[in-house]
Amino acid sequence: MAHLEQSVQDLLSIDGATGAAIVDSASGMALGQGGHPGFDLGIAAAGNSNVVRAKLQTMKELGLAGRIDDILITLDEQYHLINVLSGAGAEGLFIYLVLDRSKANLALARHKLAAISAQIEI
Repeated sequence: MAHLEQSVQDLLSIDGATGAAIVDSASGMALGQGGHPGFDLGIAAAGNSNVVRAKLQTMKELGLAGRIDDILITLDEQYHLINVLSGAGAEGLFIYLVLDRSKANLALARHKLAAISAQIEI
């Protein structure tokens, strides 16, 4: 679990990050989380697992091969990034990252998120 907690801290060090969680998409349970985005990260993790599962099911129904890199949800004051993990031992997990739009550079955040996600293994 220490590795997950360090990964969450690395995610929170991204400019503009206010919350981060590493989530099991099957159960919706956050395996690690941190930050203060202004809402309950546990509830958000569970809800966003539905988003990931729905997108994967839609891809399957459409016969689309490949994998999801990330899903971006843009709100008035926040960006919500969902990064589906695919590394060894991380299958079925995703990162949920909340960014303050006024403080975040979306391109740089996505770049750093990809680098951190590539190192996560369970």
